[in-house]
Amino acid sequence: MIPLPAAPRLAALRGVPHAIPYQGSKRVLAHAIVPLLPEGTADLIEPFAGSAAVSIAASHLGIPRRVRLRDVNGPLIALWRRILDEPDAIADDYAAVWEAQRPDPDAFYRRARDDFNAGHAPHLLLYLLARCVKASVRYNRHGEFNQAADRRRLGARPALMRARIRATSRALAGADVAAGDYRAPLTGAGPADVVYLDPPYQGVSASKDHRYMRGLHRDEFYAALRDAVGAGVSFLLSYDGSTGEKRYGPAVPPELDLLALAVPAGTSAQATLNGCPLPTVESLYVSPALRDRLGGTARVLERLSGGRPPVPPRDPAAAPERSVQYGG
Repeated sequence: MIPLPAAPRLAALRGVPHAIPYQGSKRVLAHAIVPLLPEGTADLIEPFAGSAAVSIAASHLGIPRRVRLRDVNGPLIALWRRILDEPDAIADDYAAVWEAQRPDPDAFYRRARDDFNAGHAPHLLLYLLARCVKASVRYNRHGEFNQAADRRRLGARPALMRARIRATSRALAGADVAAGDYRAPLTGAGPADVVYLDPPYQGVSASKDHRYMRGLHRDEFYAALRDAVGAGVSFLLSYDGSTGEKRYGPAVPPELDLLALAVPAGTSAQATLNGCPLPTVESLYVSPALRDRLGGTARVLERLSGGRPPVPPRDPAAAPERSVQYGG
């Protein structure tokens, strides 16, 4: 594991939009991930989409020709489809729900949670994410959303949420979004594609972690990584890390020959809430194929040290190009 200094903050990433509030979002780590996307990247594929922070940041800079978002969380993917296909309509639906909560926010939140679990309406999921404790998703053993409301706030105001949704929709124009497992997008990526994997740090066994709708079996995941390495797939992986002395999961097996980097990610929000602010370090793994595309380990480290200038923000007028279909 190669320890890195804090990645330089890319000035070009100031003002990157984010429509979906999500604990564990890679908004901070995007400053270290985006420089490792080669020029000429065709598809940027996120099989564990979540809030799609990396894809949004990369698209904001105009790096990939297309983004492909996948996630086993069907309701989350349905929310992404509405954000991309009808941003103003879902902003209207969110505004209506947000205003309706005012007489009794806590009781309304519980009803909205029940309604979402019954019908999986995307705008209700957006409201729950905006209002739940620490933007932290929790599911019960039946796969139902069960996180409580944060009683200190009502969630993003409708005007702010609308602005975020519109900007995110523009950034991801032309993205291919679908519900599904991570295996096919990972092992089927083309030679000009890059896959960014951000699976659960915990719950990576047959047991269920209540932050995720489905657990991830570690051995099966390692087998998929071996297949991807054998197929020459370019991928980046965030999979483990540490806060202070506490480690989140074991390191990836060395036989996979991944370049392992330790990236500072700031102070842990949870530790700060507990009154003991501690630094967080995220592990970032680079596949052999991507390492070679970037010119070797020394060039990877050079990119992360600010060895290349930030890519200027893309011209919004170029967005229609993103609807063209590329790559595997």
